[in-house]
Amino acid sequence: MEWPGLNISRNYLYLAHEFFNHTILMKVDVLLGLQWGDEGKGKIVDVLTPGYDIIARFQGGPNAGHTLEFNSIKHILHTIPSGIFHPHQVNVIGNGVVIDPVIFKKETEALAALGVDLKDKLLISTKAHLILPSHRILDAASEAAKGLTKIGSTLKGIGPTYMDKTGRNGLRVGDIISPAFKEKYQFLKEKHKDLLTIYNYPYDIEEQEKTWFEGIEEIRKYDIIDSEVFINQQLVKGKKILAEGAQGTLLDIDFGSYPFVTSSNTICAGACTGLGIAPSKIGEVLGVFKAYCTRVGSGPFPTEQDNETGNSLQKTGSEFGATTGRPRRCGWLDLVALKYSIMINGVTQLFMTKSDVLSDFDKIKIAVKYKINDIETESLPYDLNDITEPVYFEMKGWKRDISNVTSADDMPRELTDYISFIENETGVPITIVSLGPDRRQILFRK
Repeated sequence: MEWPGLNISRNYLYLAHEFFNHTILMKVDVLLGLQWGDEGKGKIVDVLTPGYDIIARFQGGPNAGHTLEFNSIKHILHTIPSGIFHPHQVNVIGNGVVIDPVIFKKETEALAALGVDLKDKLLISTKAHLILPSHRILDAASEAAKGLTKIGSTLKGIGPTYMDKTGRNGLRVGDIISPAFKEKYQFLKEKHKDLLTIYNYPYDIEEQEKTWFEGIEEIRKYDIIDSEVFINQQLVKGKKILAEGAQGTLLDIDFGSYPFVTSSNTICAGACTGLGIAPSKIGEVLGVFKAYCTRVGSGPFPTEQDNETGNSLQKTGSEFGATTGRPRRCGWLDLVALKYSIMINGVTQLFMTKSDVLSDFDKIKIAVKYKINDIETESLPYDLNDITEPVYFEMKGWKRDISNVTSADDMPRELTDYISFIENETGVPITIVSLGPDRRQILFRK
């Protein structure tokens, strides 16, 4: 049957309606960190995964360490998305990620030993860049040359890999199926060796190549896809997708505490370029933050407590890097920086982690302003330096073990007050509160 005056069938109009319905309604939710990384994103992704069909990492590399804990076992993921432990979800390593084949192989072997079947659950973007052995050597040589001005790199080769990406020299996953792959690899390796002549740094690239090429063979076992096409096709089909970020907003290459930052866009906009989705396809923006602050490596940290308070936070929170093992610097929650991160990302929901770590304190402080040259401001300055002094608001602690709380009604009033204060200051609801490392220690508030 034809519509009067239109040469279009009713069936066609129905299909078109369905297509545009899905295109408009199905969006990608983005989960990311709002501090200097280590906010507990891996656990939250693991908890949320049953509500999604696809989990997709959109940036970063093996400098990330997403820790998940369940069945009394701790799991650390560096490259593979944190939804991998669930049997029915597809996990995608997006084009914005950089992959070290050596670390990738170790990770897949560790998961296989736990009985995790990866073959039909893990997809890898053709456009994801590869970290070469020479990238790692360049990273180490560059950091060593900086001396006291070093940025605290994880030495995983992340920076040099992203430099080759933007310099249009990089090797991508799609290149490994090219007959000219070995030639491309050799060309880039020789280029790196020329660069290394400016450093007085000992190295042996050839020693690392055997395990690197074994890692390449491991990557070949998985489906290598045009992930941007796949993601958009799945949206049209009505699939629910969660984009998983790595590191944190304050480490973003553009908006973080530069130059002490990572080499990728860790913010919500990075999901667009790291997965190939339009800004209009972004749905909920889920911001994860600790109930206090931590930072690994060098760089400004206004609320850092280089004292007994910081030591207590570090010890109770087991604050050691999941990737490097380095101790994390610890301090009070910084609302000036948190509100900046919320603004940059357009956060719609907040998830607060490690609330249990604050349970031993009689008083808890929150930085609500900065004082710079005796002038108070609620804005994040261009340069977070030593003269940035936090202005604190003090609240009463709850002084009670909350690790077994299962209902919002059972939370101590002081914790509820702490949450309400943050919500009122930021204007964003805290919908999830994490009360411990295990996936069961989670509270859904709204």
